[in-house]
Amino acid sequence: MGDSQTEGLWDGDDRRGLVGWADRLAFRLAEDNPELLYANLAVRARRIAEVRDEQLEFALEMRPDLVGICVGMNDVMALTSEMDEPLDEMEKMYARLVEAGAIVVTTTFPDVRRIIPAARFIGERVDRVNERIRLCAERYDLRLVDLFGARSMLDPRVWATDRVHGSTLGHERFALAAAEALGLAGADHSWADPLAEPLRMGRIRATYREFAWFVAVLWPWLVRRVRGISSGDGVLARRPVLQPVLAPEGDA
Repeated sequence: MGDSQTEGLWDGDDRRGLVGWADRLAFRLAEDNPELLYANLAVRARRIAEVRDEQLEFALEMRPDLVGICVGMNDVMALTSEMDEPLDEMEKMYARLVEAGAIVVTTTFPDVRRIIPAARFIGERVDRVNERIRLCAERYDLRLVDLFGARSMLDPRVWATDRVHGSTLGHERFALAAAEALGLAGADHSWADPLAEPLRMGRIRATYREFAWFVAVLWPWLVRRVRGISSGDGVLARRPVLQPVLAPEGDA
């Protein structure tokens, strides 16, 4: 459940198909549980209220054993809205999923101030979301992935060009993090370690990178906001019903 991060944006594309951390985790689980059924209801650009209205009841009807949910960043980015009500609704979703008997995996958001210096203005809103997520994790016994504290998340290579969504490498690390949170065999905390080869970037290159990001990503996003256009308009969940993760033996 959730938004573009769980949908799998930037891990593949809409033409060839998306993968994403949730799919990668499902593949890993299916290795030991070949009859595993999996659905992905996440849709890009969805805010907490939209996830509640469009996804929660469908998820509950599936009577899930395990739910992964990542939501809240689109509320952070909607600077004209306050955060109290969305965060309350997020907590209610956690509570309902747990009450239904599901194990719930969720995540904090990384420190955007260290990833996108130009986005410092949303840092305090990210802190508020993370604070509530940690509180809910303790209150409802959620399996928490702490991206905020992971040094690997500060490396530009785990982020796509827009530096908002994970790259393929980032989705791979997210999936490993979720596996650790679930206590899967062979999982450990190495996903949070810095990449083996450090990325070196001079001041001029770093400054140019910030400018290029503003022109290519932030400015078009602001224009869409002013026009009331969303990247999620007309987009449907790509895996809306429970399906086997692995093809039955003998299938091509």
